[in-house]
Amino acid sequence: MWFAISMSIPYLLILFRFLLAPTILCLAWVMKEQATQLVLILMFLGLLSDIFDGIIARKQGVSTERMRRLDSQTDLIFWLSVAVGCYLIYPHLIIASKYGVMSLLAMEALCYLVSLLKFGKETCTHAFLSKIWGLTLLATFTSLLGFAFGGWILATCIVIGLISQLDVVLIVLILPKWTHDVPSFYHAILIRKGIAFRKSKYLNS
Repeated sequence: MWFAISMSIPYLLILFRFLLAPTILCLAWVMKEQATQLVLILMFLGLLSDIFDGIIARKQGVSTERMRRLDSQTDLIFWLSVAVGCYLIYPHLIIASKYGVMSLLAMEALCYLVSLLKFGKETCTHAFLSKIWGLTLLATFTSLLGFAFGGWILATCIVIGLISQLDVVLIVLILPKWTHDVPSFYHAILIRKGIAFRKSKYLNS
């Protein structure tokens, strides 16, 4: 019984992060600015769950394609909920960069559209630039929720986000078949040429 529970811990952490999404939205909708600290705490709890679900899954040898896809889609839902929460709490800060934000949303949709049209599956690249963008998202949402400041940090986040999404689109277009965990479009070129790279090393980084 303990073995079964321990094996399901990564899935429970993913579920926890998924359930944080509607919680964050409800808090932001009902409490507005009074919810900033709560949303900030939940955001960091979600981040920790994202870190540890991967670590535990790799330690237990259960980091499967199914889990990676579930983790990727849950990440999207979670971070979108934080973004919408920021808009509900501080709409003027998001509206000040509305064209950049709209461009990000359009590029995110394009990533999924291209992957669905080509492979019939959603993207699951976990690319290196996407990880960098994740860090800038964390810094940006912390700035928005903790200090009510968007400014240059939000602008930087938008630029890095657009670059990382372009990288994902290139990965999808270059790959000969659907593959998860591709660090960059350069690695997609290697895959297309039949040149292997140490994916296991990348996953553990």
